[in-house]
Amino acid sequence: MKLVTGFLLTLFVCSLAAGQPSGAPSPNAVEATIAPAKEEGKTQSGPGQPLEDKRVFGVLPNYRTAEGSVPFQPITTKQKFTIATKDSFDYPVLLTTGLFAGLSQLEGSDNNVYGQGLKGFAHRYGIGYVDQVVGNYFPEAIIPTLLHKDPRYFRKGEGSKKGRLFYAVSRIVVSKNDKGETTFNSPEILGNALASLTVMSYHPHERTLSAGFYQWGVTYIGSDMVGQILKEFWPDVKRRFAHKKEESFR
Repeated sequence: MKLVTGFLLTLFVCSLAAGQPSGAPSPNAVEATIAPAKEEGKTQSGPGQPLEDKRVFGVLPNYRTAEGSVPFQPITTKQKFTIATKDSFDYPVLLTTGLFAGLSQLEGSDNNVYGQGLKGFAHRYGIGYVDQVVGNYFPEAIIPTLLHKDPRYFRKGEGSKKGRLFYAVSRIVVSKNDKGETTFNSPEILGNALASLTVMSYHPHERTLSAGFYQWGVTYIGSDMVGQILKEFWPDVKRRFAHKKEESFR
């Protein structure tokens, strides 16, 4: 229930961010890779890649997205760690961590571990934030570097909606290696499994098989799947908002 409620609230925050007036400052793009692009607030998602918004709906970090329609360009180990770092320390992550920590405190979950009050909130916040950082570095930097895999999501961007939806979901188990070859997505599956084991090491009250599977399959892989769907269709949503704004000014 906590996960569902938190996810719905996050989508609500996202929709508010997407609906801001065109004159409002929008958090458009920085890249997870090399030199900054000339256009202010934007950068490339890889060598030779087109410009990308760095946050979907102004909230969801979008540093590991690249356009699949352009020729593949590999990224370096440094760039892989840059992606994980930006995904972990971008300021919206601080806000969403606080949101989930607040929900946990309101529901009183694990009060015997965290307690209540400011101390309980700080404990929940700190543990939740570390969980996210661990869940970023293993699948986005550590395992891709060790196994020579590319951690990016390569957006399809064309075709039917059903086809693109299936593509976004299937990228959980299919990815590219550093040569651009299609391969099993070991960073997602193995990387998140190692992240879950690491998280369980400092969650002594959750050292059970079911808790570990939930952390791996729902919290990490499930959220990545939802994130990939949002990243796949975000440019379409953004264009629709822009089109409606243009019509409203005519």
